[in-house]
Amino acid sequence: QVQVVESGGGSVQAGGSLRLSCSASGVTYSRYAMGWFRQAPGKEREGVVGINSDGSTRYSDSVEDRFTVSRDNAKNSLYLEMNSLQPGDTGMYYCAAANRHVIWYLLLSGNQYKHWGQGTQVTVSS
Repeated sequence: QVQVVESGGGSVQAGGSLRLSCSASGVTYSRYAMGWFRQAPGKEREGVVGINSDGSTRYSDSVEDRFTVSRDNAKNSLYLEMNSLQPGDTGMYYCAAANRHVIWYLLLSGNQYKHWGQGTQVTVSS
């Protein structure tokens, strides 16, 4: 059984930083694409960043230069370092795992991912 679990969310003031973590079990994690998505209240879910097993990444324009994704295949873990946080970054953040390599331009498409976590809340106040 595949399980994806996020942690690390919280409340920070604008300009602050947070680090999210994701742990995946029950899947050969190291071979597949992983991603971070978020959903703000009243808005659709959007892709934040996706990363393939070869380390190739795609970031949303709104977070590039502020967020950094990394993965530790040995630990079956995915991380998201978020700096210079803004109120617009507020939302529920979800970790997702695909069951294959994902073409670069589809890394931010939620339908490419099969397994999802329950989410961790990030709140940024001005």
